[in-house]
Amino acid sequence: MNKMNKRIIQLWLGLTIIIFLVNTSAWAQAGRGVGRLGGVVLNENDEPIAGAKVVLTYIQDAGGGLQLEATADKKGEWSFIGLGSGQWNLVVTAEGYEPLSKEVTVSQLERNPKVTVNLKKLRGGVSVIQDDSSFELLDQGNEFFKEGKYDTALTMYQEFYEKNPSAYQILLNIGDCYREKGEIDKAMENYNQVLELAEKDQAMGTTMKAKTLAAIGLIYLKQDNLEEATKYFKQSVDTAPEDEVVAFNVGEVYFTNQRLDEAQKYFELSSKIKPAWPEPYLKLGYVMLNKNDFPKAIEYFEKFLEVEPPDSPRVAMVQQILQTIKK
Repeated sequence: MNKMNKRIIQLWLGLTIIIFLVNTSAWAQAGRGVGRLGGVVLNENDEPIAGAKVVLTYIQDAGGGLQLEATADKKGEWSFIGLGSGQWNLVVTAEGYEPLSKEVTVSQLERNPKVTVNLKKLRGGVSVIQDDSSFELLDQGNEFFKEGKYDTALTMYQEFYEKNPSAYQILLNIGDCYREKGEIDKAMENYNQVLELAEKDQAMGTTMKAKTLAAIGLIYLKQDNLEEATKYFKQSVDTAPEDEVVAFNVGEVYFTNQRLDEAQKYFELSSKIKPAWPEPYLKLGYVMLNKNDFPKAIEYFEKFLEVEPPDSPRVAMVQQILQTIKK
């Protein structure tokens, strides 16, 4: 393949990938299909926790998607039907227990294994929000933030915090709003509060610290201070070295800002932490396309196909990309 043909293909791929991503996002936002998933919520003594809240969110695309809720019965059992294939995030909460979040893979072609969740008793420093009005404020804030309406999102988050003053985690969202508004001092004030309060949080402190360090790193990256940005991103990953999502998110920040070498490094780290997760392989394929390294792009896209559920709509997308760059 000569350089001119490669360049034409790369330009065509840029447009095609955008189209594919839009179409795939429609599937992902729906997140619907014929898949089934069930499980049980237990305490540390393997006793059922009746009334536990189970929230399942489709996370196949970066923007998130369909969200479903269920309540565990007297046996601690719950179930969902009509699910699409792909990656879902499962969050389980119950009064008096530490919340638990985990990622699950759903297939429409095979029977999905039962998910058993054991919740630990609260040991202080954790606030579990249960009322619907607070969740609504949080959801509205998240939607406004994604739309770039940072002032409105900030109002939602601040109202949420007023209703739930022990839920310090929302300070990260508030800091993000100030960061995007260019009010860096206020952003750092909120981030530093999160870091301070995370030290007392035995359940979510490590995750919150890692997320906050990455958020500070993004401030420096936006200021083109790569040295400081790299320092904070490294601290973020070092804080949660076994968390593939933390490494992946750092890669996403670098990729969005066209720091391809750094993005590659963290996507590769994410894939090493969790080799069966398809997301980093897909992003590594895109990184290599941007770097004009077609053989490596093919390698990563093919690896993605090995671990992505075969009935996922993204399979056809990647197969078409492969067909194009292999010519």
